[in-house]
Amino acid sequence: MARFYSVAPVQLFWYLTGLFKVALAVDHVPMLLWSTESSLWNSETTLHEGHIITKQELPTVLQPIFTQSSKNLVLFLQDMLSIDDFTYYSESYGTEKPFHNVQEILKSSSSSLILSAVDSEAARYLLDYLLGVVDWKLTNIDNLNDASEMEVNTSKSNLFVIKLQPGNRLNDISMAKIFAANDKVIGRLTMSLQERGIHFSVIYTAMRSSRIPRITDVALKSRRQLMTIEVPDSILYPPLSVTNGTETCILMYASNFSITANKSVHVDLTNSTFVSRNVDFSSSACSAANTTLSLKYSNPVDNINSLEIRFLMTKRFFAGSARNWFTLETVEIVQDNRKVARFNVSVISAPAEYSFHCQLVGTSNLYGANLIPSNNEAKSWDIFISEFQIQGFSVENNRFSYASDCTSFFSPGIWMALVTSIILLWILTYGIHMIMQLTTNSRFDDPKGLALSVPQTE
Repeated sequence: MARFYSVAPVQLFWYLTGLFKVALAVDHVPMLLWSTESSLWNSETTLHEGHIITKQELPTVLQPIFTQSSKNLVLFLQDMLSIDDFTYYSESYGTEKPFHNVQEILKSSSSSLILSAVDSEAARYLLDYLLGVVDWKLTNIDNLNDASEMEVNTSKSNLFVIKLQPGNRLNDISMAKIFAANDKVIGRLTMSLQERGIHFSVIYTAMRSSRIPRITDVALKSRRQLMTIEVPDSILYPPLSVTNGTETCILMYASNFSITANKSVHVDLTNSTFVSRNVDFSSSACSAANTTLSLKYSNPVDNINSLEIRFLMTKRFFAGSARNWFTLETVEIVQDNRKVARFNVSVISAPAEYSFHCQLVGTSNLYGANLIPSNNEAKSWDIFISEFQIQGFSVENNRFSYASDCTSFFSPGIWMALVTSIILLWILTYGIHMIMQLTTNSRFDDPKGLALSVPQTE
């Protein structure tokens, strides 16, 4: 198989790692394409500097894939990906080398194209577009270990969709290992197809960005920091809404919703909850004083047949503030109808007419709001929720109300700055006071005259 080597892919890959540090928007994902066919893309058009590929422009970019003689396409889908991932995880983590195989493939591919920014809406539309353009033989590969052994019928147009392993972005080392493992899958499959002499093209991208945009307008209307958090038109997905028949009674949003069982089994529920909506919330209940958000998942991962997560909220009147407040009392996890793992919740409360927002919520003490295990079953679970927002009462127009944030007015950093400033100001004041108390002698000794005698009475 003839190859045409070029230095352009190498330059493009390193260009990708430094591009868009100050991007115009964060609601976009990178897209890497390569093929065994030569000259699919003109090297002059591979750099899209400062430009985000839209849903309308993406078909034009992908058109060369469908004009080649062999129509075998492999689509690698990461759960979340951004430009910063290539920069942040470009270096080795011990024996792990994230994106090493991808870099080498870009060097040796006959044709390659790197799109630094593709609108997330276009990325979500990608699979539907591909299925509508060519009469593909679609193959979804769930077992990544068998990906390199897949059967290819070269007499037909084949589309292989491989969903790569998601990761926990709270831990950099864990995320680097996930990227390295996915990189190995890409490398093994690419080498397997090349060794069998099969011509093919590859698209490597993600459904959504790993950075979630939010809009906040500060309004000081409570004992905590209040802000309006609206869902802009370009947000990746709308919040999960539960109705009591006619009206919305519960809203929930999170940019990352993940749990880990026994420190080893990681379950990312973000896509199932907010994107594909492969979740059953029919058991949720709403009333004037109590609200329960029940999320049921079927076979979220191997070895877990069913999983239910409940958020139990109450509303009470407090005479001190002369108003109703809602509180998230407990979070419960039920796996395969076993005993309930129950977590007590700290900090999560707000006026009943507001929603609650916190950047990080979970079982770690480092988060803004903590989920504290209250029984032995809960100790085997770890929960991580980022950009968490929930409202269980007084929902109007299917939108979040003002949000009471878990971050108080005086954070530890502000207190440290205030204390340090006060100490330095006290030192300065004391020094100025001492300088002002300095006086000169009223009499001086004359060496040519008699010695100065100062009576003790003076």
